[in-house]
Amino acid sequence: MSDPILKVRNLKRDYVISSGLFAAPRLLHAVKDVSFDVERGSTLAVVGESGCGKSTLARMLTMIDAPTSGTIEIDGAQIDIARHGITREMRQAVQIVFQNPYGSLNPRQKISAVLEEPLLLNTSMGAAERRDAALSMLQKVGLKPEHYGRYPHMFSGGQRQRVAIARAIMLRPKLLVLDEPVSALDLSVQAQILNLLADLQEEFNLTYVFISHDLSVVRYIADKVMVMYFGEAVEYGTRDEVFTAPAHEYTRTLFAATPRADVESIRARLAAKSTATG
Repeated sequence: MSDPILKVRNLKRDYVISSGLFAAPRLLHAVKDVSFDVERGSTLAVVGESGCGKSTLARMLTMIDAPTSGTIEIDGAQIDIARHGITREMRQAVQIVFQNPYGSLNPRQKISAVLEEPLLLNTSMGAAERRDAALSMLQKVGLKPEHYGRYPHMFSGGQRQRVAIARAIMLRPKLLVLDEPVSALDLSVQAQILNLLADLQEEFNLTYVFISHDLSVVRYIADKVMVMYFGEAVEYGTRDEVFTAPAHEYTRTLFAATPRADVESIRARLAAKSTATG
């Protein structure tokens, strides 16, 4: 692995929550003192149940929310949107792919506009260059030139997620945050999208922070794994370390609660059923 492209130190995010008309507001610690590195060209998977803080972490990494305290450094540049705002260069450096591809695409925009818009807003490319770049990216994510003039509702869920991924990497970001990018898809389509992400990572040397609750997906795609529990990072290590010998009790509980297919048992039941009906 190369040098870390993302360095996060002591990151915190608090929210003030209203408790009703006559009750005092309370403080919610969504992310508590989280630190980690992500090496260039690698994948860090962030795992945990709903409400553990992983999506809040994603919002801070993508500059949607500012941290309450702590630091985020991307490729040597410290990100502090609360003090200095967001520059064009910062937006180009980090992109996000959301869980629901239909909700993240403008239904009134053709795919041509969806893919060309980042180039229009952030580069000096002419119309012909933007079109060529968008068509090339369509091909790289497994879509065809005839898809260029269509609208999002004309695509399947997997195809829409391919469009969302293409849009996210049009500007060649240094960091791509993927927030549950395959959880809304069928299992067969999940595998296709995961393979696509692996191919794109290799081709463009992309760095991923992959948010997920699906341990089978994480085991397939991750180089390192961070487990979050009530806003804290309770486990952090290589994929093999975390899956083979989890150190924290919550991680062991999480793994134990994950259903695993007993392939031999399934085959035996199918064979018995076939014999009984034969």
